[in-house]
This record gives sequence, structure tokens and C-alpha cells, in this order.
Amino acid sequence: MGVGPPVVVAGASGVIGSRVVERLVAAGRTVRVGGRRPFELQARWPDLEAVELDVLRPDTLGPALAGGGAAYYLVHSMEPGTEGDFHARDAMGARAFARAAAAGGVERVVYLGGLGDEEGLLSEHLWSRQEIGRILAAEGPAVVELRAAMVVSAASASFRMVRDLVHRLPAMVLPRWVSTPTQPIAIADVLAYLEAALDVETDQHHLVVEVGGPEVLTYREMIERVGAATGKSPLMIDVPVLTPKLSSYWTGLTTSVPAELARPLIEGLSSPTVVRSDLNRTLFPSIEPVGFDEAVRRALAGE
Repeated sequence: MGVGPPVVVAGASGVIGSRVVERLVAAGRTVRVGGRRPFELQARWPDLEAVELDVLRPDTLGPALAGGGAAYYLVHSMEPGTEGDFHARDAMGARAFARAAAAGGVERVVYLGGLGDEEGLLSEHLWSRQEIGRILAAEGPAVVELRAAMVVSAASASFRMVRDLVHRLPAMVLPRWVSTPTQPIAIADVLAYLEAALDVETDQHHLVVEVGGPEVLTYREMIERVGAATGKSPLMIDVPVLTPKLSSYWTGLTTSVPAELARPLIEGLSSPTVVRSDLNRTLFPSIEPVGFDEAVRRALAGE
């Protein structure tokens, strides 16, 4: 068992949340895992306190967050099969979570959002990810918000789209968004930042830190380099017009990512997602993210 007040991980069953839990436990932290199916969390981590935590059911939040020293908000409503406006659901959940965290004595919330110039033209998905950080800070305790672009991981939907396109298609048509610059980051490096964010010193109520790998790439370059890593060289044909809706249908048919999940992700690909500040180096000097090729190698090996 760890020491100190528990760190509550909301979204502990997710790709990022489950890995955060493992890192915190390994570091000797007291961890409380939260999700909509606590019995599954308890089965996975029998030595940890597992609680029901559903951000769309406010009655579960008070007990789950009470007495927590810090909390991770790793929840996202953009899931296949959900109905309605994912931003409205996310906003409602974030607001309820923040208020319950403040009432429960939580001192800091760590949140993983999305890169993108908030002064520029963002897709609904990217704008929503940043808006959630603002809601958490406005309604609750201090927030450390990390903003990242594509997380290179075997389980990441964005990376799976790229990997599956390379694996399954001998040729592909490429819309304009393949020339958009982005700064992908290995999942291990995202996790290192998330863990360090618990203890980073700041006097800001809402600290935003942009994080990314060491390389700025276009999506075309990522496709080419994933192809090189897997021994494939798909023929790529540029087309002047291919809407996000049509692209999502295409990826839904040719990859393991459902079209309804692919569409908001693809809409976000038209916005540059690059790190514009060196604050990450100032606050986390010991973290040196690996390059894209190494991140891909790890992802393809199953990490």
C-alpha cells in the first residue's frame, strides 16, 4: 500500500488511465481507481480501493473524490455508440467533477487535453478538449493541463488509423490534411509527464503545458515512416477534396477505428498541433521524449 492521501484516477480503465495507475503504484503512491464498473477495476487491482465514478452521474462523484489529495481527469465521452453532443456531455461531466473535487478537498487535478492554437481555427473536437480544461479550472481546484497531439501507442485510435492504413491498403488517396504539421509523442513520455505533473511547483490556478515528441511531422511523413518500419510502401495519391465525413467512412471501412470515432479525429487533423512553448523543458527538464521512429517501434512491438 502507498502512503499519503489517495490519488484518484478517473478513467482508470482507459488506455492512458490504466497505465497511469500502474506508474503511480510503482512509485509508491496511494491510488484510488474510479470508473463506471468498479467491480472490474477491483478485479484488475485487488490491492487498490476501487470506487464507482461516473462523471455523468453526480451522485457517484462525492464519495469517489472525498479525501483525495489529487485527481486525474482522464475521461472522454467521444465513444462509439454514444448519442448526442459529445462536447455537451464532456462539459457537463467536467463541471460536476470539478465541483465535487473542490468539495472533497482535492488540491490538484491533472488533465490530458489536446494541442492546438486556441487563438486559431480548431475543430470541435480539439476546441472541446481545451474547453474541458478551462471548465475544470473555473469550477474546481487548481489544474495542471497537459496538451498533446497524437499519442503513439498500440491502443491509440489516432495511431491505429495510420497503422491500419499502411497495413491494409496497397494504395490510398490522401486529402489535404495529410500536409498538416503535428508533433506526435510516445505513450511512455506522456505518462512520464502525467506522473510528474502531480508534483510540479506552480502558483498558477490553471497551468497549461504543451508536450510533444522531438519531431514535427506531417501525416504523410508519419504514414511513410510507419510504412518503412513495417516493410510496406503504399502508393499515395493526393486528391484536392476529401471531406472529413467521407474520410471517416473510408477509414471506418479500411481500419479498426469506427467511422463515428474517426470523424471527429479526422476533423482535428486539419488544425496544426505543434508545441509552441518550451515550458515543458523548464518544468520537466529530466524528461527527454523519444523520436517518432522509436515510438513506432515500441508501439508495433506491443509496448
